[in-house]
Amino acid sequence: MRLTLRHLQIFHAVALRGSTTAAALSLPLSQSATSAALNELARPLGTTLFDRVGKRLLVNDNGRTLLPATRAVLDGARVIETLFSAGGRGAFGDLNVFASTTIGNYVLPGVFARYRELHSDVRLVLRIGNSSDVIAAVREYETDLGFIEGPCHDGDIRVLPWREDELVIVAAPGAPLAVASQGAGPMRRAAPTRAASPPRRATSGSGARSTASRGPLRPEQLMAATWLLREPGSGTRQAVEQALLPHLPNLGSTMTFGSSEAIKNAVAEGLGISCLSLAVVQDLVNAGRLKVLATRLPRLSRRFSLIHHRGKVLSASLRAFVAYCQA
Repeated sequence: MRLTLRHLQIFHAVALRGSTTAAALSLPLSQSATSAALNELARPLGTTLFDRVGKRLLVNDNGRTLLPATRAVLDGARVIETLFSAGGRGAFGDLNVFASTTIGNYVLPGVFARYRELHSDVRLVLRIGNSSDVIAAVREYETDLGFIEGPCHDGDIRVLPWREDELVIVAAPGAPLAVASQGAGPMRRAAPTRAASPPRRATSGSGARSTASRGPLRPEQLMAATWLLREPGSGTRQAVEQALLPHLPNLGSTMTFGSSEAIKNAVAEGLGISCLSLAVVQDLVNAGRLKVLATRLPRLSRRFSLIHHRGKVLSASLRAFVAYCQA
């Protein structure tokens, strides 16, 4: 079998763009040369790699089997080029990173800024999505490194624990649960419950049925609230469910939002309560638009992780960046 990097490069380009014409423009090659190279690849394999649907070429099961291995080979070739580029000095080049929403929006910008002070020649490329998107991109060699908020059980992916993230339950300051909640801010445990004061009727906002007693909120008060949650597949959604469900088996009424930014602003407007990363809500807490609720729940946290494919060849720049993050 005589496979070349050019064959694999052409197969990858057609798989991404859906036609030999579009792939030819990106390579660049003529359309006829691209089609011929694709046939040269399929012939020794004894199978077809695409299904034709109208004018488009869609990767079939055989092509999907070949695609991750193709990306691994092309990735390794790029690493070799980088190692011996710039007169053999192994210039750093690009860092292609895919991060889940909370990490990408609130944590990595500061990490990147500090890293650039040490390596000013490195170019950073950051994509942001939910954790399931990040895992899929790492599995398919579509990104060098991933940062996720939830668990990853894919055997092809190496998971490196990174840092702990504190989760807090927040409400608008004027919401009944915020009024009923007393005690500590986000970094302290709730104080013991005080003696009950005369009953007061809940009026709006958080879904609490009663604010009869002031102090750390009880589980039944939290379960009666309206909860604002991220969409399924989000690392934040997974982490919140894992943290809360052992203590709050029924969250009652819920609303779903596509971003943590939308949730924290909706909570500030009194639509309900939510459990979010302290890094996400700290600005609105400092501005007095959100209040961290003192509850009888244990301290809530989750683990951020750094992931890469087990078959990924880590370049010098990737190794340095991983070491920096872990340090």
